[in-house]
Amino acid sequence: MAKIIAVVNQKGGVGKTTTAVNLGAYLSALGKYVLLVDLDPQANATSGLGIDYQNLEKGVYEAIGGSYLIREVIQPTGHVGYRLVPATQSLAGAGVELVNLDKREFRLSDALLEVRSDYDVILIDCPPSLGLLTINGLVAADSILIPVQAEYYALEGLGQLMNTIYLVQENIKPELSILGAVITMFDKRTRLSDQVMQELYKFFPNKIFRSVIPRNIRLTEAPSHGKTILNYDPLSKGAKSYERLARELLELL
Repeated sequence: MAKIIAVVNQKGGVGKTTTAVNLGAYLSALGKYVLLVDLDPQANATSGLGIDYQNLEKGVYEAIGGSYLIREVIQPTGHVGYRLVPATQSLAGAGVELVNLDKREFRLSDALLEVRSDYDVILIDCPPSLGLLTINGLVAADSILIPVQAEYYALEGLGQLMNTIYLVQENIKPELSILGAVITMFDKRTRLSDQVMQELYKFFPNKIFRSVIPRNIRLTEAPSHGKTILNYDPLSKGAKSYERLARELLELL
C-alpha cells in the first residue's frame, strides 16, 4: 500500500509544486513507483510535467466527481515509474461543486483506494488555500510535507495552516501526521534566511528536513520546458538538493 503524502502550504509561491514535482521524479529515480495528484486548479504540476491541461478532457476533478475511475485519468510522465493524475480546467469550480456531494471531504481518499496498491508513494500537490480541495488532500493523506520559503512573510500563515491540520486530526482523521517542513528558496547570503530557519524550529521541533532547497534559476526554468529538474539539469544545485530530500524522505518512510 502506498504512503500518501500531501504537499501543502496555503501561501502561494513557496515552492510547493516545485517540491512535489521534483520530489516525485527523484523518488522514481530511486526505484519507487510514484503517483503525483495535481489537486491545484492552477495545474502547474500538470504543465510542469509537459502535459497541456487545457486540452485534457478528464483529470482529478472528473475522478473525484465520479465521472471516471482514477485509473482512467492517469497520465505517463517523462520518467519510468512516475505517473500523474492531472488537473483540468474544470477543477477551478470544484470547491463550489463539491459542497453538495455526499462525503465531500472523502472524495479523493475514496478515489485513491482503487490504485493505492499500485504505487509505493502517492504525492498530492494541494492548492495554495485552505478550502475543500485542500481538506480532501489532507483527509486522503497519511502524512503532510510543508514547504516553507525562507522569507519572513512565509511564517505568518503557518499558524492558520496548523490549525486546519489539527481540525482534520480532531474531527476526521486522527492518524494524520506531520512529516515535517522543508525549507525552500534558501539564500545563504542573507541573514534573514537564517532567522527564518530559527523561527521554523519553534513551529516544528525535530521536524525540519536537513535537506534545504536553495534559490536556483535552473529550478525556475525547468517547468517552462515541461521537465523536472532531473531531466532539465541534473547537475544543478537545485537538482542535488531534491535528490537529497528524496533520500531523506525514504529514510523517514
